[in-house]
Amino acid sequence: MSNVAASERLQAQFNQLTRAERQLADAILINYPASALGSITSVANKASVSTPTVGRLVIKLGFSGFADFQQQIRSEVEATLSNPIVKHEKWAGSAPDTHILNRFTDAVIDNITQSMANIDTQKFDDSCKLLADENRAVYVIGGRLTHALAEYFFLHMQVIRPNIIHIEPASNVWPHYLLNLKAGDVIVIMDVRRYENNTLKLANMAAEKGAEIILFTDQWVSPIGQLTDNVFSARIIAPSAWDSSVSSLLLMESMIAQVQELIWPQAKPRIEQLEAMFDDTQLFRKFV
Repeated sequence: MSNVAASERLQAQFNQLTRAERQLADAILINYPASALGSITSVANKASVSTPTVGRLVIKLGFSGFADFQQQIRSEVEATLSNPIVKHEKWAGSAPDTHILNRFTDAVIDNITQSMANIDTQKFDDSCKLLADENRAVYVIGGRLTHALAEYFFLHMQVIRPNIIHIEPASNVWPHYLLNLKAGDVIVIMDVRRYENNTLKLANMAAEKGAEIILFTDQWVSPIGQLTDNVFSARIIAPSAWDSSVSSLLLMESMIAQVQELIWPQAKPRIEQLEAMFDDTQLFRKFV
C-alpha cells in the first residue's frame, strides 16, 4: 500500500470515517499536500479537531503514525518536483494558477470525482426505481439554500410522471402535506450543512408514516441519513464563503435521466402533451 498516495487513501476510505475524521480529511484534501505538512497540532487546529483525531485517522489510512504519514507526503512531493515535464493544465489558460476560475474549477472537479467514486450504484438504481413507480406519490423538499435544487428536481420529475408534490418551505404548512402521505410514498429531501431542525422533524414524521426517504446531502451526512439507506453524499467544499452545489446537481440530473429512461413509454406521451400546450399558448418562440 506504500505506493498509494495519501490523498487516494483518504478518498477511498472517506465514507468509513467518523464525522470528525471526515472534517479532518476535508481540511487536508482542500489544499493537499501543503495542508498536511505542518505539525500534528497545526493540522488538527486547521481542521478544528483534536490531535488524537489526527492520530486515529492516519492509523486508519494504514500508516504507523503521523511521522510515517508525513514521510509519505514528502515522498509524493519530491517525486512530483523531480519530474521537469510535469505540468498542471489549468482551465483558464490565460489566468495564473491562483486565479479564482482555476482554483474554483479544480475544487469542483475534485468534488465531482470524489463524490462519484463513493456512490453506491445499487442504491442509486433502487432509488430510481422508487421514483419511477407511479403507484407512489413523490414529495420533494429543500432547505434555506437547497430549495432551489428541490424546485429544479421537482419541475423535471413533474414533466416525466404524475403525482409529484413540491412541499413549500414554510414548516407551518407541512402537516397538510403529511396528511396525504401514505406508506410507501417517496419523499426526496435536500439537506446540507447547516442542517435544519425542522427538516429533520419532517423526515421523522414521514418515516413514521412509512415513507421511503431519498436524501441528497453533503460529505458529513445530515442526521436524516439515520432514517434511510438511500443517502447520496456529494462533496460541497469550494474556495468561497458558499458551498458548491455542482456535485449535488450532477447526482440529481443523473437520477432524473435514469427515471425518464425507466418509464419512457409513459413519459414520452406526457412530454408531447406538455409541448403541445406550450405551442397553444405560444409561450416560447419557435424558429422553425
